[in-house]
Amino acid sequence: MKILVTGGAGFIGSAVIRHIIHNTEDEVLNIDKLTYAGNLESLKEIDQNPRYTFQQIDICDKEALEKAFNSFKPNLVMHLAAESHVDRSIDGPAEFINTNIVGTYHLLEVARQYWQNLDDLDKQQFKFHHISTDEVYGDLEGTTDLFTETTSYAPSSPYSASKASSDHLVRAWHRTYGFPILVTNCSNNYGPYHFPEKLIPLVILNALEGKALPIYGKGDQVRDWLHVEDHARALYRVVTEGAIGETYNIGGHNEKQNIEVVKTICHILDELKPQESGQPYESLITFVKDRPGHDLRYAIDASKIANELNWTPTETFDSGIRKTVEWYLNNMEWCSRVQDGSYQRERLGAGE
Repeated sequence: MKILVTGGAGFIGSAVIRHIIHNTEDEVLNIDKLTYAGNLESLKEIDQNPRYTFQQIDICDKEALEKAFNSFKPNLVMHLAAESHVDRSIDGPAEFINTNIVGTYHLLEVARQYWQNLDDLDKQQFKFHHISTDEVYGDLEGTTDLFTETTSYAPSSPYSASKASSDHLVRAWHRTYGFPILVTNCSNNYGPYHFPEKLIPLVILNALEGKALPIYGKGDQVRDWLHVEDHARALYRVVTEGAIGETYNIGGHNEKQNIEVVKTICHILDELKPQESGQPYESLITFVKDRPGHDLRYAIDASKIANELNWTPTETFDSGIRKTVEWYLNNMEWCSRVQDGSYQRERLGAGE
C-alpha cells in the first residue's frame, strides 16, 4: 500500500511511520508543515529507507496538497496533522482553528477529488483515516463512566472544540459524498520523542535539571494513558482492517491521576539517576493554579476495537512509563536539541 501521512514529523505521526516502515512493505509519504512540534530527528532511523519520502507542506496549502496526491498516488491517508497543546490553544486559539478545521477541510476536498478520479478498483481500496482525541467528549463526572464511540461531544477547550469540528467535517464528507472515512479517538499518549511541553517529558526533564515539577490544581485530574507505540499499532490496524464509516476509540486501560503519574516518574528516577543532593525527586513537586476549563477525568471504553479488530495494548502503565523514562535518560542529546531549538535550525531546505 501507499500511505500518505499528514503530521508525520510529530510525536504520534512519527511513531506511526516508524511502525509502518519497520513492520510492513508499505510506502509512506510524510507531509508536515514542521511547526515547533514537528521534528524530523524523530525519523532518523528510517529516513534513508527507499519506501519513505518527506515533503514540507502546510495542509492549508491546497495546491501543494494536490501535487502531493497526484504524484504519490496514495491508497490510504492517515491524517494526524494538528495543533494539539491545550495550554497553547487557550493562549492563542486562531492557529488551532486554522490548522485543525480549515486545514482538515482543504485536505478532505483534495482527497475527495483525488478519490473521485480513481478507477473503480483503486477507489474501492482508498480510505481516509482521521485521527482525533478523546478530549472531544469533554469530561466524565462519575468514577466508572467511560467514553464510547457514541458518547455525545462536549469539548471544553479551544483545542478540543477544533478537533470536534474536524471530526464532524470528516463524518459529513462520508454522509454527503460517500467519501470512505474512518475516525479514531484516542486517550493521552506517552513514550519516546514526545515534545517536552507535555506532562510526562516535562516532568522527566525538569526533574533531571533540578527544576520545579508543576502540577495543576491538586493533581487529581484522571487520564487514561496509552503508549504511543501501542497507538501506532492500533492506527495501522484501523486503516487497513477497519470498516468504512466507523469510529474506534483507542485507550490504554491505564487510568491514573496526574499526581500519581508524577510520583511514579520521581520514584523511577530516584532508582535510575538519583539527585546528587540525595533528596527524592518528589521534593520538587509544586502545585500551581489550575488552567481554565480543565477536564477532571477522561477514560475510554476500547472494547469495540478489541472485539472487531483484535487490538489490545501490550504495555501496562508500569512497563511503559519505565521504558519512557529510560528512553529519555538514554537520549538526552535529542532532548537538549529540542529544548534549545537547534532541531529547528536545520529545517531550511528540508521540504520540497
